[in-house]
Amino acid sequence: MKNNIFDNKNKNIKENQGSKLSEIDLKIKSFFDFLRFEKHLSNNTLSSYQRDLLIFKKYLLQKNIINFNGLNHEEILLFLEELFKSYCETSISRLLSSLRTFYRFLIIENEANKNPFAEIKNPKKPKKLIEILDEGEVKSFLDRLPHSTKFEMRDKAMFELMYSSGLRVSELVNLKLNDIDYEENLIRCIGKGNKERIVPIGETAIHYLKAYIKAARFNMQSKKGLKSTEFVFLNKNGVKITRQGFWKVLKKYEKEFNLNKNIYPHLFRHSYATHMLERGADLRVVQELLGHSSISTTEIYTNINKKFIKDSYFKHHPRNKKV
Repeated sequence: MKNNIFDNKNKNIKENQGSKLSEIDLKIKSFFDFLRFEKHLSNNTLSSYQRDLLIFKKYLLQKNIINFNGLNHEEILLFLEELFKSYCETSISRLLSSLRTFYRFLIIENEANKNPFAEIKNPKKPKKLIEILDEGEVKSFLDRLPHSTKFEMRDKAMFELMYSSGLRVSELVNLKLNDIDYEENLIRCIGKGNKERIVPIGETAIHYLKAYIKAARFNMQSKKGLKSTEFVFLNKNGVKITRQGFWKVLKKYEKEFNLNKNIYPHLFRHSYATHMLERGADLRVVQELLGHSSISTTEIYTNINKKFIKDSYFKHHPRNKKV
């Protein structure tokens, strides 16, 4: 789809406006310094802010708006109209949230008089049910994973651990050797916003993790003649596997197993949370295990399986049967 905001229509902007635009760049840089050093946001979150502000900056450039305070309500409506030509509601909501945060920063720095996006409501996001694998599908996938070669042992350990502990891909690929407590069957992981949490590992996952580290990982690293690395899961070059590398591994097995549904990394995390709740885990416990700052985020998993909710009602309500 053509992205109108990124059209290069600004070749004739006056030179004196260029200096003003460089001031805009400085304000954006100051904002990112604030997010990085004072808010301690993760690199992924910073990248999202960067994409959003680049869209906004290019729109200002296109419309010859050279002052943050010069953006009136009509201009914002035109900006939104332009956004809806190229972006979905979710992306626009995130962008508007980024701009509200940006303007709050400008007001604190006395670089803006008001927040023009404060009164702009985010577009309503279409309700989308979270996809999961049922317990049988997860078991079938994990049981079919081969684990003879060193890379197969790595893959088996990665997927078993991801489902066993509900890890995000970023948490999995950044796991280090000293993050594993074999005596207590616990791992330490760093989640969104660099928040640390401790999560348990099931016996099956710890078995395959130990087998991989003992029999495969050392060979994967040492044969490349590289310096030792502290990350658990390595690629063919003997260095940390990337998120993209993990995605390729997953898609390889999806193709080999001829699965009937699209398999993506977060599907295992969704399935983990849902299965925990279905088996009676407390919502607050699952919230802690997932590393959610708000329980409302965890509550989305209670809306997935209506049959489970119905069965739980009839099982636990004291007066659901006739007297």
